[in-house]
Amino acid sequence: MSTTTTASQGRGRGGRERILAAAARLFATQGINATGMEQVAEEAPVSKRTLYAHFRTKDDLVVAHLQDLASSGATLESVLTREDIPPRERILGLFVQPVPDAAPVRGCPFIDAAAEFPDPGSAVHAYAREQKLRMVRLVTALVTELGCREPAALAEQLVTLADGAASRAMVLDDAEYGRHARTAAETLLAHALPSTT
Repeated sequence: MSTTTTASQGRGRGGRERILAAAARLFATQGINATGMEQVAEEAPVSKRTLYAHFRTKDDLVVAHLQDLASSGATLESVLTREDIPPRERILGLFVQPVPDAAPVRGCPFIDAAAEFPDPGSAVHAYAREQKLRMVRLVTALVTELGCREPAALAEQLVTLADGAASRAMVLDDAEYGRHARTAAETLLAHALPSTT
């Protein structure tokens, strides 16, 4: 097979997937706003025409990137929908970074994206907000299943702990930082569970 054929195949099928993979790498290492569309095209590698055929704007690319992360299981929230883990352990799973050996620790991609797109009306910020609201709904359902008192308030406390721990883990570059918040979450759950006596 010639070099020309190999290069053309690299730029052919799977362009959207290559664009999303390149964007994920670049966004994680240098941030969303610091990453230009031309840089994504070069990293993919695809032509700018192909890039814009898949994603008309950078906002479209960022939202697709966040959707891809949400469906991949690589976010804190993914543990909440796992049927193979008991409800209490799913909640406590929020305090474990999905990729503990990643360098540097990135924290929550939805919080990161909302910080880089601070306008609440932007598509990126709106999607990040949607994911954070989904997170609290999932935790509310789990603590309700456990029989906890005041499930809505408890869920808000737990997701606030999880988001705070993820943010501090990123700032401190410490993938194990969630252990502190997990201890607090265990205390909250213990006090909220119905008494067995």
